[in-house]
Amino acid sequence: MVSRRIVKDTGFIDEEEILDSLEQAKTAHKEHALDIVEKSKSFAGLSLDELAVLLTNNDSEVRDAVFEAANSVKERVFGSRIVFFAPLYVSNACANNCLYCSFRKDNKDLVRKVLTEEEIENETKTILGQGHKRILLVVGENPRLTGIEYIEKAVAAIYRTRSGKSSIRRVSVNCAPLSDDEFRRLKAAKIGTYQISQETYHRETYKRMHPSGPKRFYNWRIEAPDRAMDAGLDNVGIGPLFGLFDWKFEVMATLMHAQHLDSKFGIGPHSISISRLALESNAPAAENPPFTLTCEDMKRIAALLRLAVPYTEIILSTREQPELRNRLYELGVSQTNASGGYAEAYHPETEQFSINDMRNLAEMSRQMCHEGHIPSFCTACCRTRRTSGRFMKLAKRGDIHKVCEPDALISFKEYLIDYADPATRAEGEKTIAERLEKLEPAIKERTRTLLAEVESGKRDVYV
Repeated sequence: MVSRRIVKDTGFIDEEEILDSLEQAKTAHKEHALDIVEKSKSFAGLSLDELAVLLTNNDSEVRDAVFEAANSVKERVFGSRIVFFAPLYVSNACANNCLYCSFRKDNKDLVRKVLTEEEIENETKTILGQGHKRILLVVGENPRLTGIEYIEKAVAAIYRTRSGKSSIRRVSVNCAPLSDDEFRRLKAAKIGTYQISQETYHRETYKRMHPSGPKRFYNWRIEAPDRAMDAGLDNVGIGPLFGLFDWKFEVMATLMHAQHLDSKFGIGPHSISISRLALESNAPAAENPPFTLTCEDMKRIAALLRLAVPYTEIILSTREQPELRNRLYELGVSQTNASGGYAEAYHPETEQFSINDMRNLAEMSRQMCHEGHIPSFCTACCRTRRTSGRFMKLAKRGDIHKVCEPDALISFKEYLIDYADPATRAEGEKTIAERLEKLEPAIKERTRTLLAEVESGKRDVYV
C-alpha cells in the first residue's frame, strides 16, 4: 500500500496572499476593473491581483463586461464547440469519510458496488449506444478493491468494448492520488486526462471535511497533478468543489494552482471543473452547505476562470439545472457531461450526487444547436498527439479553434448519421451547414471533404 505521508508544505497555495489580495482589491475603482476586462480580451490571462479586483467588484456594468468578454474569449480560443463526454462510475466503495459525499465510509445506507470487467463492458456498450466517444472513468478510493491494477483493467475493458463499429476513443480517469510509479502505469494505459479535485484549497476546511481515510492528507492530494505530469501525463484536470469554503477564495486558489503548473511544466492544467456542492443523502456538509452559491455566482465563476486561464477547458457537470447549464456554455464552459444511468449495474441509490439535468444526448444536442453551439464528440487531439505543449501552444495564441471547430463539425456529423433521431439530425445538419460557411476558406474546403467521407461511411476522421 502506498504511504500517504505528510510532505513539507509546497507553498504554492498561499492563503495569506489570496486573502490580502482580495482585501486590497475592494478599494479598486470601477474604471480599473473595466480596464482589466478589456485587457483580458487579448488572451493573456489574469494575474492574481487582477482576478481579485474582478471578484470583489459587484458593479453591474463590470459584471456585464466580464460576461461579454468571457463569451468572446471562449469563441476566439475554442470556437463554438462544446465537447460531450459520459462519466462512468465503476465503484462507490470508498475508504474515506468526506462529509460532503454520499459515498463516504460512514454512510451505512448506501449499497456498495464495484463493477466487474464484464459489467464495465456492458456499461460501455450502453454509453456507445447513445453516441458517446469519450468516457470519464470515476473510481472511489479504496486501496484494497480499486487500486491501480483495478483501474488498469477497467480502462482496458472500456477500450476493447465494441458496439457495432463503434468504440470509445478516449478514456480519462478521475481517481485518488497515485504514487510516481502508479502514475507511470496510468500513462501506459493510454488514458486521456487525469482529473482530480482538491475539493477545497483552504487547509482548515479541508481538514474538517476529511476527518478520516487516506484523503485526509492535503499535500498528498494537491501534489497529485505534479506527480502525474512528472510521469508523462501531460493532460491534468483540477478544480475545487464550490460550497465548502468562500468561492472567491477557491477561484483565486485555482488560478494559483494553474500558475504553479504552468511555471513548473511550461503548460497549465488541461481542464478545470466547476462543480457546486449538491444535496446528498447522509452527507452532513451537503445537507447543510457551509457556503451557499447562487446561480449568479456560478456564472461569475465560469466567466472569470475563462478570462483568467483562457487556454484551459472548463468542464460543467449535470449537477446544475438545464437553464443555468445553457447559460454557462456562453460564459466559458467548453466541455460537459451528458446523459448517463447506463445499464442495469447501477441504480439510483448508488449515485454520488444529485443530477439536475436529465436531458438525453439528443435533447442536449438540439438545444445547443438552437443556441449557436456545435455539439462535439471529437477526440482528434489524442489521435494526433496534439496534447500537452502542442495543444497549449495553439490555445495560448488563440488558434486551437482552427482545428477544434472543423473537427467538432465532423464528429457531430458522425453522431447524426449513426445515432440521431430525424428531428435531431435535421437540426444538426442545419447547424453544420451554417457553421461550415463561417470557416476560413482553406479549412472550409478540407472540412467539406471530410464531411463527405463521413457521409460515405468513413469514421474517426479529422483535419
